[in-house]
Amino acid sequence: MPTRARTATALLTAAVLGLTATAATPALAAPAGSAATASPFGPAADGSPAEALEAALAGLPAPHTTAALVRYSGPDLTWHGGAGTADLRTGRGAMEHSRFRAGSVTKTFTAAVVLQLAAEGRTDLDAPARRHLPGLLPREFAGVTVRQLLDHTSGIRPADSPDSFAEAHARRFDTVDPREQVANAVAKGPEFAPGERQHYLNINYTVLGLLVEELTGTSYEQAVTDRILRPLGLRHTSFPGNDPRIHGPHHRGYQRVTGADGTTRLVDVTEWNLSAGRAAGDIISTTADLERFLRALFRGKVVRGPLLEEMFTVPRVTDVETGDEAQLSAGLARMELPDGTAVWGKTGGRYGYNTGIGATRDLERVLVYSVNSTDAKAEGTNPVIGRLLAVFGL
Repeated sequence: MPTRARTATALLTAAVLGLTATAATPALAAPAGSAATASPFGPAADGSPAEALEAALAGLPAPHTTAALVRYSGPDLTWHGGAGTADLRTGRGAMEHSRFRAGSVTKTFTAAVVLQLAAEGRTDLDAPARRHLPGLLPREFAGVTVRQLLDHTSGIRPADSPDSFAEAHARRFDTVDPREQVANAVAKGPEFAPGERQHYLNINYTVLGLLVEELTGTSYEQAVTDRILRPLGLRHTSFPGNDPRIHGPHHRGYQRVTGADGTTRLVDVTEWNLSAGRAAGDIISTTADLERFLRALFRGKVVRGPLLEEMFTVPRVTDVETGDEAQLSAGLARMELPDGTAVWGKTGGRYGYNTGIGATRDLERVLVYSVNSTDAKAEGTNPVIGRLLAVFGL
C-alpha cells in the first residue's frame, strides 16, 4: 500500500480563534509568527478514507477545536494522526501520545470490572444492589438490581450538580464524596420503577463504583488498575482521584465563554478535580491505550465468558427523555451503519475534552478519538467529530 505524509499548517492567531482579551482571563494565543501543525503521525494511503481523515483534521486549531488525535482502522487502512496545538500560549503542536480526560468512557471500564466480579460469583446481575450496599440504598430502591445500574434502568434520579459552566468552574477544585452524591440522589425518590425505562445518568455508575469497592475490599481506582490497566499494559491510563492535574504530556483544554457584551474568550480548564465523576467519568488515558482496551474487550480478554454479552445487549425499554428505543447496554451504546451493521462504543465529554471509542463487533472497523472541543458539553456535534463519524460511516 503506498504511504505518504501530508502536512497542513494552520496559523494560530487571535483572529482565527475569534478571541477577545479581558482583564480577568486574557485571550489565549501563540506568539506572533508561530504555527500549529496538522499531520498524520502514522501511515496513510492515497485516496479515501485516508484523505477524508486528514481532511477531517485540517484547519486546526479552529474556534470549535484546538487539537485532535485519531486512530482508525478499516478493511483496507490503518491510520493514526493528529492536528492542532497542545497549548495556545506556546503554540506547541499536537502530540501523538498526549494524555487527556476521557470522561464517560470510564463507564466502560467500570462495567467491565462489575461483569468480571459477576463472572467470579461475587455478585449476581439480577441480585438487588442493596444486598451489597444496605446502608447506601434505602428500601425505596430495594428492587434495583446490579444489571439495572449497568444499563441505566435503575430509576435512581441524578444527584445535584452545578447548573452552569460558571458555577462548575468556581467549584472546580472541590472534592466530592460519592456517598454524599448517592444520598442526595436517593432522597428525591425513584424516577420510575426499576427496569421500566432507560435514563442515562452518572449516578448509576457512582453506585457501581461503591459496589466495586464493597466487593473487592479495595478502592475503585485500585480495582480497575489491578484488573484492567496492569494486565493490559495500559501504562498511560490513570485515575486522578482528587488531583486536578494531568500528569505527563497532555493537551490543554479550553472552554469558550461568551460574555454579556457578546465578546468571546477561552478559559483554560485543564486543571480540574473530577472526583464528582469518579467511576462514571474521571479516567485519563491516551488514544493508543483506549484502542488497546477496546480491542481486548471485544476479543473477550477483559470480560471472559458469557457475561461479555451483557455489553452487547440493550434492554427492551424506551428512553425516558426521547421515548425512542433504548440504545445503552452495560457500559456501551449501540449505533448502526447504513447497511444495518451494529457499532458499539462510548463517548465522553469533560470541559475541554471530547473522547470516543467505537467498533464493529468483529473489529473490522475501529475508531478512537480525542478532540479538544472548546464547547465539549454542547448538545450539537463538534464539527471535527462529525467529520470523523462520517468517515466511519455513521
